[in-house]
Amino acid sequence: MPKSSILSSFTLIVASVSLLIFTSCSDSKEKKNTKVETKESEKVETETKQTILFFGNSITAGYQLDLTEAFPALIQERLDSLGLPYQTVNAGLSGETTASGKSRVDWVLKNPVDIFVLELGANDGLRGISTDETRKNLKAIIEKVKKTYPDCKIVLAGMMIPPNMGPEYTADFQTIYPEIAKEYDLALIPFILKGVAGIPELNLEDGIHPTAEGHQILADNIWEVLKPLL
Repeated sequence: MPKSSILSSFTLIVASVSLLIFTSCSDSKEKKNTKVETKESEKVETETKQTILFFGNSITAGYQLDLTEAFPALIQERLDSLGLPYQTVNAGLSGETTASGKSRVDWVLKNPVDIFVLELGANDGLRGISTDETRKNLKAIIEKVKKTYPDCKIVLAGMMIPPNMGPEYTADFQTIYPEIAKEYDLALIPFILKGVAGIPELNLEDGIHPTAEGHQILADNIWEVLKPLL
């Protein structure tokens, strides 16, 4: 084979290999860029979502249930199904009173909150804590939220208690939530356990904490007040 032919063939091979390497690098770079863009897109999507924080006791926490069965997760499912840009945070703690909630709220407010759903007071009522003390603590929590995030919308979840503490205490306790909601111009859920309290099949054996089916109804009660704020 003539020397010129060999040289041409060699040049063609080198060019082909170079093209192959260039194409491979370009594809790899493109795939890498696509992955980076996807991650950035997911990051931006998460950052643009507003936060709904549910701050409460064992009712919010979903006592003895899987977290996916508690009403905060059920609200998240509704938000997702409607394509609404919100993420829910379940900050429920079993046994929480308004006093311990007042101490804990600073910690949960370290991250931005757009809607704050306050569900506390039931344990105060069951323990016979002074209604004046409960009022004072709920107001302190609300004022901390307002001071930290002035534009945050607050939803107050109302509670009622059994009459075993006496009619006077029971009646006074029930006035706490509407009075505070009016004073601070808050969205009010009149009674979060409406349609669940006192119905055996919708509560656990203790007769106090809702079952998974009960939480479905709680989610309805909350959604009715929450939806107009979205």
